[in-house]
Amino acid sequence: MPRPTTAQITYGSVTVILSTLAMLLLSQTASGVGIAVIAMAALGLGLLVAMTVPLPKQPAAPAARTAPAAAPAPAPAGDRVPAQRSVLADSVREPAGP
Repeated sequence: MPRPTTAQITYGSVTVILSTLAMLLLSQTASGVGIAVIAMAALGLGLLVAMTVPLPKQPAAPAARTAPAAAPAPAPAGDRVPAQRSVLADSVREPAGP
């Protein structure tokens, strides 16, 4: 069972407190049974809010591991054209934008 996040605990607690105060003020009840019913309703509402808070995204399961493709063997130095050596040795730098 996953542990509740800080956001879930915070939202649930705030919901319980505010909904209890709002229902007690609106109902103007003074009986013990009425207060108990309101408290249970507020706890249920807080639990509902806490459980519906979006959970952080879990990292995607890694794809099936396959053997890496074999890199092509480099061409012998004698087979390369001289211009290719300079192109491969220099990195290409382009401006970021207009």
